Amino acid sequence: MKKFSIIIPVYNAEKYIADTVQSALNQTYKNFEILIIDDASPDRSIEICQQFTDPRIKIIRQQNRGLAGARNTGIRNAQGEYLAFLDADDLWLPEKLEKHVEHLENAPNVGVSFSRSAFIDENGQSLGIYQLPLLKGITPSIVLCRNPISNGSAAVIRREVFEAIKFQDNLHGTESDCYFDEKFRQSEDIECWIRISVQTNWLLEGIPEALTLYRVTSSGLSANLLQQLDSWEKVISKANSYAPELVAKWGTLARAYQLRYLARRAVSLQDGSMAVKLVNKALANNWRIILTEPRRTLLTIAAAYMILLLPQSLYNPIETVALKRTGATQRRRILQDQSS
Repeated sequence: MKKFSIIIPVYNAEKYIADTVQSALNQTYKNFEILIIDDASPDRSIEICQQFTDPRIKIIRQQNRGLAGARNTGIRNAQGEYLAFLDADDLWLPEKLEKHVEHLENAPNVGVSFSRSAFIDENGQSLGIYQLPLLKGITPSIVLCRNPISNGSAAVIRREVFEAIKFQDNLHGTESDCYFDEKFRQSEDIECWIRISVQTNWLLEGIPEALTLYRVTSSGLSANLLQQLDSWEKVISKANSYAPELVAKWGTLARAYQLRYLARRAVSLQDGSMAVKLVNKALANNWRIILTEPRRTLLTIAAAYMILLLPQSLYNPIETVALKRTGATQRRRILQDQSS
């Protein structure tokens, strides 16, 4: 029976961490350890974690090194054959690990198994919409352009995958094995997924169920969107150092997709001017996103301009109806994919 190492980086998560840890403990697949990485959290998060008495939980403390550094510490201390990452504000459905075990044992060439995700709000209530990435046939160009894994709490990864991409670094006075690049405080996920897809023969493949609950909070600021874009540009610059042909062929389309994604984030923050600015930059970088994904692109353009031009009292009901229709369509697709 394969063992999982569940790695939970913790920093300023006292509002959510108890529910997050409990969702890991509630797994129907029972052979796991939980490594809680205290990234020098200044709040009560670790005090809350210490109230759990399950012997499978281990708390590891370190100086603040960011999400990538906390994950690296978790990987180095992990005992499991499969490694699963759970961010401190996200949740899992009870059958998540069980479904991934089944997937990985039936697909020996798959190194990264990921699930779809459902969005929840700050209070853990469903928003009725989902992340529905491509599940199969994932190439390096798709990883570069679309990040099919979608978020850091969705993936389960074989230990051998990390052994294949590890590198030595000395950012904290000691030479050590690294897997995620700690130079990135944002976009560390996509940086790692690109390296896996380019530098190894392992496949990335998803399962149709929405087993991860991805929390959307209001703490993000529109200014942070530009920081995210800058971080993403650094990821592309790094990818260009070892896969220049990939970046040369797909870089502008990937940038357009990223700008469109950030425009949708700006819409969710109800910052119309930022949303319009970003979606216009997306089209300027590569207008072919209208041809490759016409529905999503046109909806993003429409939402950006509506939130800029319409009063909130008119925009909000339109958004509510649109989200309900989108959620209903997504649920039908999930059910269809599961049945097939």
